[in-house]
Amino acid sequence: MRVVSFTGKQGLRSLGAFTERGVLDLKTSAERLGVSAGIFESMAAFLEAGEMARIVAERLAKDTTQAQVLALGEVRLGAPVPRPGKIIAVGLNYRDHLMESGAKEAPTSPLIFAKFTTSICGPGDVIVLPASDAKVDYEAELGVVIGKRGKAITAQKAYEYVAGYMPLNDVSARAWQFADKQWVRGKSCDTFCPTGPYLVTRDEVPEPHNLAIQTRVNGTVLQNSNTGKMIFHIPQLIEYISASITLEPGDIIATGTPEGVGAFREPPIYLKAGDEVEVEIEKLGVLKNPVVDAKN
Repeated sequence: MRVVSFTGKQGLRSLGAFTERGVLDLKTSAERLGVSAGIFESMAAFLEAGEMARIVAERLAKDTTQAQVLALGEVRLGAPVPRPGKIIAVGLNYRDHLMESGAKEAPTSPLIFAKFTTSICGPGDVIVLPASDAKVDYEAELGVVIGKRGKAITAQKAYEYVAGYMPLNDVSARAWQFADKQWVRGKSCDTFCPTGPYLVTRDEVPEPHNLAIQTRVNGTVLQNSNTGKMIFHIPQLIEYISASITLEPGDIIATGTPEGVGAFREPPIYLKAGDEVEVEIEKLGVLKNPVVDAKN
């Protein structure tokens, strides 16, 4: 199932399911059919309800008489998880990206850092360049959304805690990242974590480590790889992170980017106002975002 957060004509944020007929308004449909609608109040409520919410949503999607379906032109899709509790990102997690960055050896354990939740934005939202000399870069990543609270999760049980997956762009101000010698400020600017267009539930993606992943800027392919090239796979990441950090429903793990980022090209390619960035991951959709200057 492809679950979306959307805004309708009344300007209210709602939860929906992306279908061939349009966007199914889950809460309204549940109310019409006499099903508990509270689990569809928001993405947070949906994730807290766990597997039951997905099963009920699939039942609603099959109803062709009472379900409330909105045409795509009637809604605006937002970030699937509008305000996650945590965004935990992983650095240098693709071997080819590691090599292009000039690193001599692969890390022996995952390199994790945080992106602030105020960096979240959705499909179609603008990426705002914070300064003319920030050297803003793109990074296509597989975003993993946590669906169940857990601590000290073993790799063998890790997928039980995954709600689903989505494209994510770990936008980075390289000038600040490299000058600071740590990554949080340069990667947490407002609008620097586009996600979407939807959350694809885990049951739809039985093997997340065999997905084509690509970045295009103005139609030109700049990253073209496969999630199978990760150094540390999702179960290892969840085990490592949860050893010290409690994972909660709605938390996002950004699993790292493949080779082809702008900073390490000759000459470097940085985003500029007027660009359109697309991050596409097989089975998960295309995330598109225009780029603008801060003054706009």
